[in-house]
Amino acid sequence: MNDSAVVGSARPRRSAGTGATVIAAFGGLLFGYDTGIISAALLYIGPEFGLSDQAKEFVVASLLVGAIIGVAAGGAIMDRLGRRRTLFAVAVLFLVGAIASGLAASTTILLAARIVLGLAIGAASVAVPAYIAEIAPAHLRGRLVSVNQLMISSGILISYVTGYVLSDSQAWRWMLAVAAVPAVIMLVALPMLPESPRWLLSQGREQEARRLLRRTRSADAVDDEVAEITAAMQAESRHTFRDLLSSRFRPGIILGVGVAATNQLVGVNAVTYYTPTLLTGSGFGDSAAILSSVGLGVANVGFTLVGLLLVDRIGRRPLVLGGTALVVLSLVVIGAVYAFTDLGGVWAGVLLTFLMIYQASFSASLGLAMWLVNSEVFPTEVRGKAGSAGLATHWILNLLISVTVLTTINALSPSGLFWLYAVLGGLGLLFLHRRLPETRGRTLEEVDAQLNGTPAERTTVAS
Repeated sequence: MNDSAVVGSARPRRSAGTGATVIAAFGGLLFGYDTGIISAALLYIGPEFGLSDQAKEFVVASLLVGAIIGVAAGGAIMDRLGRRRTLFAVAVLFLVGAIASGLAASTTILLAARIVLGLAIGAASVAVPAYIAEIAPAHLRGRLVSVNQLMISSGILISYVTGYVLSDSQAWRWMLAVAAVPAVIMLVALPMLPESPRWLLSQGREQEARRLLRRTRSADAVDDEVAEITAAMQAESRHTFRDLLSSRFRPGIILGVGVAATNQLVGVNAVTYYTPTLLTGSGFGDSAAILSSVGLGVANVGFTLVGLLLVDRIGRRPLVLGGTALVVLSLVVIGAVYAFTDLGGVWAGVLLTFLMIYQASFSASLGLAMWLVNSEVFPTEVRGKAGSAGLATHWILNLLISVTVLTTINALSPSGLFWLYAVLGGLGLLFLHRRLPETRGRTLEEVDAQLNGTPAERTTVAS
């Protein structure tokens, strides 16, 4: 791949950033697909390999073990290889993992293949948003970065539809292997992407960075952006991870970690990974259970779009707090349906309705907040390092949730599982009500001042 050749090519300003975003966001699509497809495939993997509930949890969790490693290594790999080459490596891992999963002859091989997929997912969760943010013009950055979350949601929906289409034949190998198709598309398209101007500047390749910026910025804006990026990199180099614990950065770190924790502790990935398993255990047939998960996927994509449309109109706080309250209410009702009904007749419909309300509310609030808050509450000079704290919290709790769902059901019953998530979500809601500032229409400097302001200023923010 010749960076300078790609950088020097002329394309329309708007289409250059948008096209690069779509290609890079295939990493998000694969992230969503490989995360969601296990929910249907697990129904058939379990009997074929004779898996216990604990072994099923390990199959789900193996991907997350790889994701934690991928997140930890992703930043260093991006800085060494560049954003584009990192995305190429991610696509290769997705391709290898998908093929190996589909061909797995034993549980051990399947676990190893899913760890490879996890490495790709973890690295993609770091590399894709970073690349899009760095390549996009400032006036389109928020919208284009949000494309990644939409692609993740779309990937989950596609995985649910694929699982349903292949459920009659119980073709779990094809369910897993289909992910090779978007991985190949991503590999073929990646050579057309330019390198990130920020990375080019970090390597001393200023003229290439300027040529790239001139494709998507006005001539007058290029000098200002080069100066801004250079100043930001110099500021970042002055700080270490230990500095994140200082009183200067602590409020943002606490908020970023708290949002990531709430995102996971309401149990969203218990629903993502185990909905068909939960429903078949409640008397649903395999196809009906998987079809129900398709409805959840539609709600996920649809209300991710709703959240994207509303977040800059009504603000972050009303959307996140209102959505989280609906998530908690839905969990309480779902637990009550499991506890006090036989799930027959109309109650099956009530259960599915509130699962969809749960998914819709989450997608429009906490699903967006995880990525949005971590992009807005940290000062520029530590945003990369601080953001990793939120990502690490997200993936570690995701792993803990995935390895405890079926075990918790056996210990507490399904109602106990959902009520536990409701309690944890309620605590998260109280935390967010107290800590989450309104960032709509405010500069990053103003947000930072709110988080580090006087008690009176904090009270105003929380009101």
